[in-house]
Amino acid sequence: MNARDYPAIGQSAGAYRDCPSARTGYSAAMSTPSSLRMSGKAALLLTLATILWAGNAVIGRMVQHLISPMTLNLFRWLIAFCVLLPMARWVLRKDSPLWGQWRRFALLGALSIASYNAMLYLALTTSTAMNVTLVGASTPVWMLLIGRFFFGTPVSARQLLGAVLSIGGVVLVMCRGEWTLLVGFHLVAGDVYMLVAAMGWAFYSWMLAHPTTESAPIRADWAAFLLAQTVFGLVGALGCAALEWTLTDARLELGWPLAAALAFIGVGPAVLSYRAWGAGVALVGPSVAGFFMNLIPLFAALLSTLFLGESPQLFHAAAFVLIAAGIVLSARKAPSVKAE
Repeated sequence: MNARDYPAIGQSAGAYRDCPSARTGYSAAMSTPSSLRMSGKAALLLTLATILWAGNAVIGRMVQHLISPMTLNLFRWLIAFCVLLPMARWVLRKDSPLWGQWRRFALLGALSIASYNAMLYLALTTSTAMNVTLVGASTPVWMLLIGRFFFGTPVSARQLLGAVLSIGGVVLVMCRGEWTLLVGFHLVAGDVYMLVAAMGWAFYSWMLAHPTTESAPIRADWAAFLLAQTVFGLVGALGCAALEWTLTDARLELGWPLAAALAFIGVGPAVLSYRAWGAGVALVGPSVAGFFMNLIPLFAALLSTLFLGESPQLFHAAAFVLIAAGIVLSARKAPSVKAE
């Protein structure tokens, strides 16, 4: 995105002393579809985000006996809030454009901060990791469908084939190379939670690629944009945690293991991954970025190998080839046809 696309960015951002308008944030997401293309930088950013999110899933499983899922989500974003506040406190001032567009940021916060990871943690308490990951692998499909029906973005046969290949790689990982394990697959409550989370994340990613004019000053600073979501998302996360402690047998065992886990998920998967994901979506668009979500179960399997002592298998390599092929295929542009 160039300054001429939104002339008000420099003027509005410059009105805030602590808002560095020269920084590159999510404003690049305003690029037109024809200018979006896969690059080494985009692949690196999106891959980094998925590695951190895979780590989030592994750590979440490791501390499940120490903290309840909604409480874990609340603490995660409280830490992220403390990290982001010194970098972007200007966005919370009375004269910030945030308050004039609070409904939009409340929706972004609900879709990302308050719901997605809370549902992931909750799903893992009522469903198997295999089921949850398989359902979560539907994210690229929802990316394509939501883009088509809500944002008018066409879906090509190449993208559909890429989705099939990529999801096939995820299935291969989760069934550990034994397709017969899929025979007993069926949906339970946790799978429904993850399905809703996947749809919400897909819609959130499309909203990142379609900012409004009024949010431009905030989008010029990635920390401000994430902090704006976090403020509203924390309200929902607090409400969910309160219900958890009121209606269920919630648990919280304080100690160094939990403190270390919270420090990691509050900085890495919460702050750094959202920064990388937003920048990556800005470069390639939501449809292509969605395929990178299928790298999460692969990286989760590799991290489980590292931390849980499981040896890597041949099917891990085969799954990586399928997932990578799906990403590359979906990112390629169809050859243009010259008019006679």
